[in-house]
Amino acid sequence: MLTALQRFILFPSHLVPKPPAGSAPSDVIRMDVSHEDGKSEAWLLLGEGASKDEPGPVVFFAHGNGELIDYWPDPMAPYRERGISVAMLEYRGYGRSDGSPSEVAIQEDFVKFYDAIVARPEVDGSRVVFHGRSLGGGAVCSLSRLRKPRALVLESTFRSVRSMAKRFLLPGFLVSDPFDNEDVLRSLDVPVLLFHGTKDRIVPHDHAVELHATAKRSKLVTFDCGHNDLPHHDPRYWQAMDAHLKDSGIR
Repeated sequence: MLTALQRFILFPSHLVPKPPAGSAPSDVIRMDVSHEDGKSEAWLLLGEGASKDEPGPVVFFAHGNGELIDYWPDPMAPYRERGISVAMLEYRGYGRSDGSPSEVAIQEDFVKFYDAIVARPEVDGSRVVFHGRSLGGGAVCSLSRLRKPRALVLESTFRSVRSMAKRFLLPGFLVSDPFDNEDVLRSLDVPVLLFHGTKDRIVPHDHAVELHATAKRSKLVTFDCGHNDLPHHDPRYWQAMDAHLKDSGIR
């Protein structure tokens, strides 16, 4: 019962309206991931100029717990304009994906998705970025335990679910899906870019400060905003991203 209650809060897929059929972008490449519960919807949106003859870098983007991949093609468009393909996997139980989400399930599905994407001829598997927002930061950090990116982007992301649970007086050992991002960053030696809002009341800003201090190579960029209004349109956002991509050898 405790596990079910935690997942009801951590993965509120029941509150996210199912998207209408046919809402995927017209140029999407469908790459659904099969698992024991059925399949999870997955999309690949090729970057400008990426082809079998000219493979380009790719970013794996993982969204927050109250969102769907359907929300993100437009905000992620600047990646594609820079020649970087965008790969997005829907969590189990969200949108049109079957099953129920958990950290183990998300990691398992992302590993399969990663392996399928980097095997494609349009993708340069040596130039891979992981980008996670909020819960998605936990998803890409969990993936990083088994598949190493060239660069990592964490946006409005927590240190761990255990650290969040303390606010609700839940002992850490009872957390079913710990998503221990701080532990991952202790050993992951890649450039890390962190974005966070100084007014974030869901994942307080000090989580980003701690992650920044833990990562071996990182930069923290803050905005005067909350959790769900981080300004992707702000010039500072993509200026910081461009520097990160260049320093990481992605572009």
